[in-house]
Amino acid sequence: MSNSNLPTLLIDLPRNPIFAVGLPVTVGVLNGFLTRKSQYGPESLWYKGLKKPSLNPPRHYFGIVWPALYVGMGYASHLTVKALDRTPPGFGRDKALHALTLYWAQLALNAAWSPVTFGFGQLGLGLVNLGALTGTIGYWIASLKEVDINAAYLMIPYAAWSVFATYLNASLWWNNSGRNFYNRLVNKAKDV
Repeated sequence: MSNSNLPTLLIDLPRNPIFAVGLPVTVGVLNGFLTRKSQYGPESLWYKGLKKPSLNPPRHYFGIVWPALYVGMGYASHLTVKALDRTPPGFGRDKALHALTLYWAQLALNAAWSPVTFGFGQLGLGLVNLGALTGTIGYWIASLKEVDINAAYLMIPYAAWSVFATYLNASLWWNNSGRNFYNRLVNKAKDV
């Protein structure tokens, strides 16, 4: 078929728009369900005690924004597979497969953030994850532009929200542990 190492199942799943949309929505809902009441989840004393950034939105916004973003990313994966199916073998197919690979990579990074941050209380590692996720989304959008422009446009709100989420995570980390971590590093450097 192509030089892609993407398993056939990961190409076939988004062919059906219901599966394409349902999968990221299900992953997001399960992640939220499994981590919201965890020791470090959004309902925990630990999280409630963190110093929040000034632009921290009300909690209920996340329950509105994320499902819409999951629907958009799922539908973008469906559009990508449709573009793959209508493109004869050659560079176009490779570009579509590459964009689909980036879709699965960003979905995995997205799914990892809640367990890392809310499951284990690792704000710094969550920030690293979000940096990788946001970069992958940007690269995915750039790839989608050459495959299906509508899919690329669908992902612009996701990219914007991920930048905002990175700001929120970075602020949480800095306000609650990052500043101390940075100061310890500076002091160690002075001692050397």
